Amino acid sequence: MSYRTALSEVLTSVIEPSAGVTGGEGRFPRGSVTALGRAGLLGLTVSAEFGGGGRGLPEAVDVVARTARVCPATAAVLQSHYAAVAVIESYGSPWVRGEIAAGRHLSSLALAEAPEGDVEGAESAGGVGGQGLEAQLLVPRSVAARTGDVVALRGRKHQVVAAGEADSYVWSSRPLVVPDGMSLWLVPAHAPNLFVPARAGGAGPRGSATSTVFADPVLVPADAMLGGDGGGLDTVLRRVLPWLLELRAAAGARVLRSPVVDMSHGGARRPAESLASS
Repeated sequence: MSYRTALSEVLTSVIEPSAGVTGGEGRFPRGSVTALGRAGLLGLTVSAEFGGGGRGLPEAVDVVARTARVCPATAAVLQSHYAAVAVIESYGSPWVRGEIAAGRHLSSLALAEAPEGDVEGAESAGGVGGQGLEAQLLVPRSVAARTGDVVALRGRKHQVVAAGEADSYVWSSRPLVVPDGMSLWLVPAHAPNLFVPARAGGAGPRGSATSTVFADPVLVPADAMLGGDGGGLDTVLRRVLPWLLELRAAAGARVLRSPVVDMSHGGARRPAESLASS
């Protein structure tokens, strides 16, 4: 079965019937994500070597565009997932890539931050203000500290799609050792001290669970790093941004603000829950 046929079946049988509840009640489209996974669409861009569809950005754009016409929230989830998988495909472990290919793992991006000295102002405004994309996405404020084989990540990420619903987050921090750039990490959603607000409040489509994610701090193994220390900036520029821009254009106005540039409001926190435990 082609991916387009598989998508048509999922759109008709699952996504369209639940779109009203997703948008009207702000309920995360769990059934739609599960169905997309079973149909091979979460693993669409994973290498065939690991059981994925072996497809690329053009096919991901097609899936997001068609889904956005039916359910903007599900399209936003796919948009962030595919952009995260673009990084995982380059640097992730074979096990994670296999889980994504099998439709059992949803990932998301946790990159955007308020600029230095403007955290509260950006949050209260609920938008980018005059700071721009570079200050929020390309200059991380989150920090990483290594002790032996364990790294402690501390920070606050804004406008994370599927916050508390994804299985993992592609997280950015300042480098461990090198003076410039950023480092990227694959943070499991079940990691202790990873939190999302009790009430979302992000600017993504209603039902997309777009919110803030806090690491306070989160401990991950040192081999959770995606690529080299300080090399994440090049990955974001060459992999993440091209995918996000194409996917966002495919979704059009239906997926409102870009989930990597807008800010969200803080609030009470609850533990992040993984997709697998739902």
